[in-house]
Amino acid sequence: MKRVVISGAVGALFAAAASPAFAQSSVTLYGLVDNAIRYQTNAAAGGSDLVSMTSGPETHSRWGLRGSEDLGDGWTAIFRLENGFEAFNGQLHETNTLFSRQAYVGLSNNKWGSLTFGRQYAPAYDTLGDVFDPLTVGNYWQNSWMYNGIGSYLTVNNSVKYKGSFDNLAVDALYGFSNQPGSLGIGSTYAVELTYTYGPAMLNAGFQQVSVPTSATGTSVGSNVGSAINGGKTNFLHISGAYQLTKDVRLLAGWLRGQDQTGLTDINMQQSGAPTLKGTSPNRIDDTFYVGANWQATAPLLFTFAYYYGHARNAERLDGSLGTGVNQSASILAEYSFSRQTEIYAITDFARGTGAFAADYPGTINAAGVPTNEVGRTNQLGVAVGLRKMF
Repeated sequence: MKRVVISGAVGALFAAAASPAFAQSSVTLYGLVDNAIRYQTNAAAGGSDLVSMTSGPETHSRWGLRGSEDLGDGWTAIFRLENGFEAFNGQLHETNTLFSRQAYVGLSNNKWGSLTFGRQYAPAYDTLGDVFDPLTVGNYWQNSWMYNGIGSYLTVNNSVKYKGSFDNLAVDALYGFSNQPGSLGIGSTYAVELTYTYGPAMLNAGFQQVSVPTSATGTSVGSNVGSAINGGKTNFLHISGAYQLTKDVRLLAGWLRGQDQTGLTDINMQQSGAPTLKGTSPNRIDDTFYVGANWQATAPLLFTFAYYYGHARNAERLDGSLGTGVNQSASILAEYSFSRQTEIYAITDFARGTGAFAADYPGTINAAGVPTNEVGRTNQLGVAVGLRKMF
């Protein structure tokens, strides 16, 4: 994505305020605006279809400021403030949080890496979103359900983060402080990612654990929704691979395993309009496998193919019992670039759930047309077209 350096009157203001010692500093404005029109089957109770304006299949709209100052001897002071918003209605992506995506300050060294402090992406989001997930941790339920159990933990408050590269090995590690009196552990987050590159191949492994309190407000989790068990653990690990088969074709595959002791994953997996669960599982385990490919068919035309298969254990069924479930989804995305900053795209996706996953789809209605707490149709087809403008 091209970055545009602030200039003109704003640049003059920065220049006037700076002393000669800060002559090597810069501030960059960047972002993207993304809107799509989407058709989806079985989007509400009773199997009703939906046509809506929404965000794109991969990216929410955003804008941000990124700055750096050369301190000499290979050291640089850095910061980033990144806002997330919805272009179709102008609202913040996260209520009452201006810089919901990132807000940090830190130091970077061209040999030893960077150390940053603030609200930051979890290392898993860095690696899966930037490289290993075909749909870059997509936005629609049908192409991102595998992250619903851990999605609220992919941005971490109160965190210190280290990133460095040493020959072929990249290290990404984070610790999120609980910010709770009398407790260092409850409400904290720790995570690490290791990525090894060898020629056209990349292999990645990562782990993250979150200790979720009954009230997560102010903690590294940064949510009002807390665990039924104070300090209940949510952890996930993954192994991912990428291989540049040819100049135009990249193959991707991976496995993501999540274990949740907070009782939140059953709820977080559900879509809008899904039947109400009686309770939640105290120890849900999800194993998700995926394969995908990126194909640069022509200079402006990129195709992405993705298939996800998820198997849940100890997941809550609609009757309150615990059991297994399977969810599968497949997507084909085509992106056509008019320039480096402007593109149109189209995506089609299909998802289907069975077993415990049936409760994650919109329910049904009775003869009077009133929604009931029953399982409805457990498959969905979606088609969307959109426009993305980067700056």
